[in-house]
Amino acid sequence: MQRPLILFVVATLVLGTLLSLRVQAQQAELLGPAGGSGTIEGTSTRIASRVGGRIIAVHVKEGEQVQPGQAILDFDCAEPDSALAEAEARLEAARQQAEAALGSAGAATHAAGAAEAASRAVAGQIKVIDTQQDAADRQAGRLEALPDDVALAQRDQARATVDVLAAQIDAVNSQRAAATNQAEAARGQADAAAAQARAAGKAVDAGEAAMARVRVSADECHVKASRAGYVQLLPWELGELVAPGATLAVTNDISQVTAAFYLPNADLAAAAPGGVATVKADAWPDRTFEGKVITVASEAEFTPRNIQTRTDRDRLVYKVEVRLDNADGALRPGMPVEVRLTAPAASE
Repeated sequence: MQRPLILFVVATLVLGTLLSLRVQAQQAELLGPAGGSGTIEGTSTRIASRVGGRIIAVHVKEGEQVQPGQAILDFDCAEPDSALAEAEARLEAARQQAEAALGSAGAATHAAGAAEAASRAVAGQIKVIDTQQDAADRQAGRLEALPDDVALAQRDQARATVDVLAAQIDAVNSQRAAATNQAEAARGQADAAAAQARAAGKAVDAGEAAMARVRVSADECHVKASRAGYVQLLPWELGELVAPGATLAVTNDISQVTAAFYLPNADLAAAAPGGVATVKADAWPDRTFEGKVITVASEAEFTPRNIQTRTDRDRLVYKVEVRLDNADGALRPGMPVEVRLTAPAASE
């Protein structure tokens, strides 16, 4: 009789102790810092290409770490590569034509300058001869005004000199007209050559734009990682034919991670962007990770149809995200964690 009674008393004491510890733990949790259970999330990146084709090379494996710009896979893109080679050849030809046009424009400009200088030289020569003719004409006039005893030969010689100079002026005027025409023609050729040079320059610009456009298509055949992370998914195999825009790989960057959890309505005041939080993971029981609150949802989730009582209001929860540095990769996407908000954001 006494033994069952003793066992009953012991069991009652044990259950009472366990219940008391459970109640104390719940009270400590209620009175402790606000927080909740959440999961770790990384930054997932979907990698795709604007072109499609047959996969001829895969450079990485799932789970492998990649860096920005690292090759993921290659398509068989013989057509874009050929188009790129053609565009490069056309651009080189346009550049050579532009260089030749610039040389022609420079030569034509120099020729025009020389013709204009020759025209100016003829104009100066006309002034000299005109001055000489004026002096000879005055000398002939003075001789003709002298008495008749002045030799007629001197008079005739002076007048002949005037006539010769007049003839020279006429000849030089003809030369000046020809030089002026040559200068105008040379200037027109220089203008035409300059226009050709500008057109050749525009052709070079067009060639560069065409090559840049073709290069984009050619570069899309070589798929590269856009940011650091590990390869989470490679859905295609070597030799498969892929359509443009299809997901070629998914990478996940875990150098910084977020812990997402839901905070009850009653604890919402404890959460604000910039606030400090601590995170503990079952996988690392001896470590505590510190982070900062980055977002607090503006709308509640899991809302009851009809909110009437305090209990119903406490069923409202808000999603909170905490960012943590994770340089050693200890925290992995999907890992369950416990988050506690230890300090609110400092007021500004």
